Amino acid sequence: MKNIYRFLDAIAENNNRPWLAAHNDEYQELRRQWFEDLDKLIACMSSWQPDFARQTGRDAAYRFARDTRFSPDKSPYKTFFSAAISPYGRKSERAAYYLQVDSRREENGLYGGMYCLDAPMLAKLRRAIVDNSEEFEEIVNNPELQRLYPGWLGEQLKTAPKGWPKDHPQIEYLRLKYYGKFHHCDRRYFESERWYERASEDFRVLKPLIDFLNYSYDEEF
Repeated sequence: MKNIYRFLDAIAENNNRPWLAAHNDEYQELRRQWFEDLDKLIACMSSWQPDFARQTGRDAAYRFARDTRFSPDKSPYKTFFSAAISPYGRKSERAAYYLQVDSRREENGLYGGMYCLDAPMLAKLRRAIVDNSEEFEEIVNNPELQRLYPGWLGEQLKTAPKGWPKDHPQIEYLRLKYYGKFHHCDRRYFESERWYERASEDFRVLKPLIDFLNYSYDEEF
């Protein structure tokens, strides 16, 4: 993974198409290595989630090119390699496990949860949390989860969502707009020879939360 970080550091300084064209052989080799490492990670995770075995590293990996159509930043490439692991595929709206090997220290790590929720789905999850509050509290207050994945990612409402009292017992969860967790990793984490085994075990800590979000996604009210 050290070679990947060196490449990402370089693209952060030379984010243009001529530079990548000149280093295309290196890029293609690093992507091949990335897919192979993801295959190993998926194999490890399949020991505790067998339906992951239907996905490959190539399936899980995101494109390296950025979508610049609606962004003021027209840099053509990302400064990270990323992937989402889910039996439903990386484009699914369901909760998934996500990892990002990033030249930026603050974004480098393991993620999990459900993001970019539309209003009906957000309302559905809030109802599921309230209706199953004891189960949800037990999941999110697990000491190992709190140690590895402290806090919540993303924006929060400044007050209670419409239809809920400000003093609701679960108000801290109802104010969330995303149900996502993040475990920051330094570069040594991914540079270790068998990092995928450690990542599998760290992802496993998230499984109860991912499962809760996904069966709430499927639940009919």
